Amino acid sequence: MATRLQEKLEAKEFVITGEAGPPKGVNVKKALEEVEPLKDYLIAYNVTDNQASVMRVTSLVMSYKLIEKGLEPIFQITCRDRNRLAIQSEILSAYVMGIRNVLCLTGDHVVLGDHPEAMPVFDLDSVSVLQAVQALKNGKDLAGEDLDGAPTDIFQGAVVAPGADPLEPQLIKFDKKVEAGARFFQTQGVFSVGEWERFYKHAERAKVPVMLGIILLKSAAMGRFMNENVAGVNVPKSLIKRMAGVKKKDRPKVSIEIAAELIRKIRPMCQGVHIMALGWDKYIPDLLKEAELL
Repeated sequence: MATRLQEKLEAKEFVITGEAGPPKGVNVKKALEEVEPLKDYLIAYNVTDNQASVMRVTSLVMSYKLIEKGLEPIFQITCRDRNRLAIQSEILSAYVMGIRNVLCLTGDHVVLGDHPEAMPVFDLDSVSVLQAVQALKNGKDLAGEDLDGAPTDIFQGAVVAPGADPLEPQLIKFDKKVEAGARFFQTQGVFSVGEWERFYKHAERAKVPVMLGIILLKSAAMGRFMNENVAGVNVPKSLIKRMAGVKKKDRPKVSIEIAAELIRKIRPMCQGVHIMALGWDKYIPDLLKEAELL
């Protein structure tokens, strides 16, 4: 049975997704209370997997908790913390728990997180995980062994970074992910119409839905930090300067204006928006109104 996300993307409708970050601790109730008010605005929620290599409750558990609330999760699985045995096992486990949307990522390196001494795994990469999903859907594991029941209706997606410099390696990997079975894409945060157009000229030929990644820029310092530390994200100096001249109380308003301007200009070239509010979830309705998406 298709998920709402799959149905709408395959019907070529414009979709809006957000994020539901698992807590660092067991207070899942608080995390759910933060995202539940957005259910009338978002079709599905990405459930991050130890995002930025910071230890948290698993994506699997948080995804199931969203289902219990009647919300649709997009289960993220990264290669950083698991070998191929664990990755396949967790995908099957997610399916048994009623989770159908799966987003396959390589994952941030552990040196960026709160346990830099941890041993990274990276037995597979994101392309290999997509291949693993396709094998599982066909009733086989990566060792070629038969499954007792196949998860045939998984809706698997992937990530691409239109702001990468150079862009060519991203385009090559984009094509590999399409070939490996990616059914939809969400992008890393985009801050420039020009970099999107550059990417879209290549991506539109694949005929796979691509959702624009929007990060709410909280401050000039955040922009500078992302430029220095987040691969594939490029915040133009003009936006950093714009945020630098704003009083703290006015930053949400200006951040919304920046994001809404991008969405309005890029909307004809994408099939949805994925919003990474980073704690500013309460501003999502204002952003959607400003971007003329309500």
